[in-house]
Amino acid sequence: MNSLVETMVDAAWLDVTKKMERTSGRIGDTFPHVSVNGRYDDNELDWWTNGFWPGILWMLHQETGNPVYRQIAESCENKLDMPLQDFEPLHHDVGFMWSLSAVASYKLTGNALSKRRALTAASHLAGRFNSKGNFIRAWNGTGKEGWAIIDCLMNLPLLFWASETTGDPRFKHIAQAHADTVMREFLQEDGSVHHVVVFDPETGLRVGALGGQGYSAFSAWSRGAAWAVYGLTLAYGYTQNQSYLDKAIEVSQYVLKNLPADSVPPWDFKAAEDQIWAKDSSAAACLASGLLEIAKHSHGEIAEHCHRSACDIMQSLYSNYFSHDSDEEGLLKKATVSFPDNRHIEVPVIYGDYFFIEALLKLKGRQTLFW
Repeated sequence: MNSLVETMVDAAWLDVTKKMERTSGRIGDTFPHVSVNGRYDDNELDWWTNGFWPGILWMLHQETGNPVYRQIAESCENKLDMPLQDFEPLHHDVGFMWSLSAVASYKLTGNALSKRRALTAASHLAGRFNSKGNFIRAWNGTGKEGWAIIDCLMNLPLLFWASETTGDPRFKHIAQAHADTVMREFLQEDGSVHHVVVFDPETGLRVGALGGQGYSAFSAWSRGAAWAVYGLTLAYGYTQNQSYLDKAIEVSQYVLKNLPADSVPPWDFKAAEDQIWAKDSSAAACLASGLLEIAKHSHGEIAEHCHRSACDIMQSLYSNYFSHDSDEEGLLKKATVSFPDNRHIEVPVIYGDYFFIEALLKLKGRQTLFW
């Protein structure tokens, strides 16, 4: 890492910690997703992004030792017991929710209750597996029984962790089966990925693809590509299955080849000319953290290229997208949740902030992963 990158990392980390000292008290043990008029919102307890704030707090606690961050993170985790026990509102994103809250807590503190919560969530996730189609069902609702989405790759680490923790390979088998289905059914020839793939839930046969949060069924939703890069690399880290890493690299090369000059992608690389203006800084932050993970597991030119590209992305995010405004609680500006739904376009989002901090810590040499 060259001196310019080191300078950026030090400056960015200082700005992150200053902002978090200001905002953590106001946000407290609520569950932010998007920043509206400078303040993060508070979501229902079963909302899919509810692990990212405690994940941020655990990273800050680990790095600074400030006990306040731990206290807030633990309070968030306690509140999540309600959806964990209610069961019916739960979805495949229990991985996002409990990997970054309960698994993080268990890894850092050894809390036995956190371990139990995470294993319960892993059991819920395993229960969504369709053995005919070898996929994990994504969302609830009539007619969506056969829907799987690219995001779920980031939920698989909860299953891999559960197998490592219990010594029971059943969770791992499900995770691998889903990852194999993703490689077979989600990746397009040019290296881009579908957001939604639909299977017949009775036969397991592939029915087709849907655009989801992308421009079309066959476009290239940038955050979906970032999920694929990072998720497949995490699967490689748990299994050492080279095909996962190879596919992650393949998707990463498509993305890097199509990044604009500032290294931060539009919401969809194949969006129409009059829509491609909207950026997604959260996709860039997730991609940067995923690229650093590829670099960790690779050698030679691939490792150097991925590390250098991650540094370029992070430098651009800090220089061009970081909010230094004391009236704005979010770290990164211009993330896009869902352009097709006209929902939260170019605003700060909590997962963008999470991945930015995670990538910063990787560049600082930290190795602890909550995934």
